[in-house]
Amino acid sequence: MTQARQTHGFQAEVRQLLQLMIHSLYSHREIFLRELISNASDANDRLRFLALSAPELLAEHPELAIWIDFDAKAGTLSVRDNGIGLSREEAILHLGTIAKSGTAEFFGRLTGDQQRDAQLIGQFGVGFYSAFIVAERVEVFSRRADLPVTEGVRWESSADGEFTVETVERAARGTTVVLHLKADAREFADPWRLRTLVRRYSDHIAFPVRLPKEGANLEYEVVNQAQALWARPRTEISDDEYRAFYRHIGHDGADPLIWSHHRVEGKREYTTLLYVPSQAPFDLWQRDAARGLKLYVRRVFIMDNAAQFLPLYLRFIKGVIDSSDLPLNISRELLQQDEQVEAMRSALARRALDLLTKLAGEDAANYAIFWKEFGRVLKEGLSEDPSNRERILPLLRFASTANAGEEENVSLADYLARIKPGQERIYYVIGENHAAARGSPHIELLRKRGVEVLLLADRIDEWVMGQLGEYSGKRFKDAARGDLQLGALADLGDEERADAALKGSKGLLKRCKDALGERVREVRPSARLEDSPACLVRDESALSESMRRLLQAQGQTPPATEATLELNVAHALVRYLDQLGKGEDFDDLARLLYDQACLTDSGQVEQPAEFTRRLNRQLVRLAGAH
Repeated sequence: MTQARQTHGFQAEVRQLLQLMIHSLYSHREIFLRELISNASDANDRLRFLALSAPELLAEHPELAIWIDFDAKAGTLSVRDNGIGLSREEAILHLGTIAKSGTAEFFGRLTGDQQRDAQLIGQFGVGFYSAFIVAERVEVFSRRADLPVTEGVRWESSADGEFTVETVERAARGTTVVLHLKADAREFADPWRLRTLVRRYSDHIAFPVRLPKEGANLEYEVVNQAQALWARPRTEISDDEYRAFYRHIGHDGADPLIWSHHRVEGKREYTTLLYVPSQAPFDLWQRDAARGLKLYVRRVFIMDNAAQFLPLYLRFIKGVIDSSDLPLNISRELLQQDEQVEAMRSALARRALDLLTKLAGEDAANYAIFWKEFGRVLKEGLSEDPSNRERILPLLRFASTANAGEEENVSLADYLARIKPGQERIYYVIGENHAAARGSPHIELLRKRGVEVLLLADRIDEWVMGQLGEYSGKRFKDAARGDLQLGALADLGDEERADAALKGSKGLLKRCKDALGERVREVRPSARLEDSPACLVRDESALSESMRRLLQAQGQTPPATEATLELNVAHALVRYLDQLGKGEDFDDLARLLYDQACLTDSGQVEQPAEFTRRLNRQLVRLAGAH
């Protein structure tokens, strides 16, 4: 029985995607089979989960599997599962549209490199459309497991901008995707070619993938391992199998950087397989995006994205957890309240951090890749997970005055290995970018003395550093705040020079304070400047200008803070200022020094137009023009 045949137009993003599939991924066209088998596996997993509360859904055909059929003469290939299936509404929704939130990011990630672009297909959940790489026409026959045989659905499209949907009778639950192959894609209707591709891309699928037996009528043979990979002994699993399994669960065509396969026995029994990806997903910074591990209980799939087993700052970790202790009917709500889950979460966080420690110690090049992709996320753990702070600190990487360029490759252990005798502080400075931090006037004395300074430039770095106390007995010190606390690094004559500078400049300091008024708390001689004439210094606990702007952008009113203006009294410009008499010229130059310090500190001045006029007046006067 056929009902209500309708024609629909594809969503604009789907039409664009189909053009990419048809015209741009020719040399990597075999990925379509990987994606269709992966979708079939997901459909079987979902049915097995629903059957926990509705076992009658599996009663007729309890064994879940995937079948691949082909007809070389007719030029067709089909991938069939007996999983959850689709209703008519779901076919229209899932096969005619894709989530708009990810499409712009997907197309933005495309590079023109066919291999790299092909790797993105699964990650963005658009794998079904890869069928059109090899097919001129695609038919989908499906029925949801909980619907009657009269409510099957037939979906069809030739990728011409439209698709048709009709209600049909379908005895079998699940989905069959039929590909009418293009003339130059008939190679995929060959049993040897299909068997090779299944073994290459889908050997790790936990359901049997079946192909017709050669020379046999209506008999099939299993061509993959059809066993949960994590349940096998580690000694029997090759690195290629681990990588292939990651590509399946992570929907990622790139290889992982490292993985850990571990079985816990004793009071709690569970198996974990954790992976560290080599590239960040498109939704990494959407903190409410789906994340977490695939959860199995006694090898029965329970849910995707079980976020309860890892803290948020480890949201980039992919993998599987298979518990022998949790009940089969566990839900997300029960997971949040279960004491076992909390204990497993703590253990998994430590295991993930140990995995990163191993990567950092054994493969610096790949750890540099990890840090570039996920370093900012890992920093969140310093506040989010205080119990593991000592594990996280050695994993941090920084740019530094000890190295040229902006590469973040200096660990705290590296810093301590180069620390000066008698140095009691780990110095750092925060800038708008690494170049600005490297050029900060606040570290001029430190650089002259050969003291290494860590250069920070991430938006969250000021907040991150506020969470830190010390590392290996050395306290962290912001070189732009308060006293430098040189301790044993100070020269014997430093105190004498400071006293002399203060005595010799008291009059100048008072005049500058009078000219600047409430803009600064005080004006004092600087012990940190060498080449610059002035800088602003805040107290240890005061908000920085960048943090104040961030709060204001969020509609909050930050507390009022005043900075101290430090003058390099040995600088020629400051000496010239001291020679000027009371009047507009002195006030202008004092304001210019203050504005200059503001530019260095925050990248902006209070009144740009007034600053420009004041600067022009001084330039005209100094040039002798009228």
